[in-house]
Amino acid sequence: MEKRQHKQKAVLMTEGPIWRCLLLFALPLMAGNLFQQLYNTVDSIVVGNFVGKEALAAVGSTDSVINTFIGFFSGMSTGAGVIISQYYGGKKEEKVSIAVQTTIALTLCMSILCTVLALLLVPSLLRLMGTPDDVFPEAATYLRIYFIGVTGLLFYNMGAGILRAVGDSRRPLYFLIFCAVLNTLLDLLFVAVLRFGIAGAAWATILSQGISALLTLFVLTREKACYRIIWSKVRLDPNMTKKIFFLGLPAAIQMAVTSFSNVFVQAYINRFGSAAMAGWSSYGKIDKFCVLPIQSLSLGVTTFVGQNLGARKIDRVRQSTKVGTLLCFAVAILITIPVLIFARPLVSMFNRTPEVLDYGTLFIRLEMPFYLALCINQVHAGTLRGIGNTKAPMVIMMSCFIVFRQIYLYTITQFTDSVIAVALGYPLGWVLCSICLFTYYRHTKLETYLR
Repeated sequence: MEKRQHKQKAVLMTEGPIWRCLLLFALPLMAGNLFQQLYNTVDSIVVGNFVGKEALAAVGSTDSVINTFIGFFSGMSTGAGVIISQYYGGKKEEKVSIAVQTTIALTLCMSILCTVLALLLVPSLLRLMGTPDDVFPEAATYLRIYFIGVTGLLFYNMGAGILRAVGDSRRPLYFLIFCAVLNTLLDLLFVAVLRFGIAGAAWATILSQGISALLTLFVLTREKACYRIIWSKVRLDPNMTKKIFFLGLPAAIQMAVTSFSNVFVQAYINRFGSAAMAGWSSYGKIDKFCVLPIQSLSLGVTTFVGQNLGARKIDRVRQSTKVGTLLCFAVAILITIPVLIFARPLVSMFNRTPEVLDYGTLFIRLEMPFYLALCINQVHAGTLRGIGNTKAPMVIMMSCFIVFRQIYLYTITQFTDSVIAVALGYPLGWVLCSICLFTYYRHTKLETYLR
């Protein structure tokens, strides 16, 4: 009975149609990411409607700061996930177990470090972004409370990453559905009923994230397969830690620095006032939902490539990049068209101030037509990470999303004070990154990555 249940939960992607493997893996992951995104989005909707546009701007302006720290940790989890998926695909159960125990120990160490650093740096980061005086106090309050409970988010993401590395994207989904509903109820209770303001939204988020982490750790502890957590064996294995850092650190640096560069982008947006900030925040929340299918398919490609490389099936690795890109194109088109048509009503969910609606609608219609470029760079980066090459995506993405974007923003603002010119910095970076990653991938010999 246990073996039969195990097969239903963990999925080997080394057999069967590629499109089917990717979709079966990505759909639960997509739904799970959708509910995870609800955490911060519900915060924005509730404070935007029950507190005001300054509170909405405060929640939105914290995204870059939060994502800087979370991005670094997510990059490290990418390294762990690649290693686990390769060992799992190669049926090296003892190696899988060592990787899991090391991953949990690493999560504990990094969550403590992340919390301390974030709390110390909150005021400095908000000043660096040029946060307006009418937004600063609420933004600082939200960030401090959020990082008090950030350990829950980190443990959930790493635990879910372990499950996804072995092909199980369903159970993380179930936990997120429950906790997203809980977060919504707590938001309404703390903000709309008890009038705790932006602090109530932050507390609702961290309580919900903490519960999702506990559920994930409980399941991994009770698991009978090789990827279960054995708490008495949780420690930093030197060799495995080195491997995780070797694969994860480049992705971690890329994600963290890219997110940190968005602090400077936010500073350019902040120059246009709280209405533009609120409009940018509204667009950002909608954008995160829209890119979820693309990111989910990219993660699916990474897991697929890792397992098939471990099984030495190079042809399936190559085909997964093509199939994954086509699937992303189809999904992006299906999403983009209705969002462009109903842009203004979607922005109105967050705030109904006319100026905020104008800015939010403008940002949506500027950015989203470039989603096809985003598909290309996400899938090809996912493939390269799956084979164990995390350095190339790091260098290329940092060059395009940070160096190019900052040079562009600095230069363009010397000639014009147009918010449109500032907003175009994002999609232009996507296009350049897609060209570079596609070219690099075409010249990569996958056989050299066989272990």
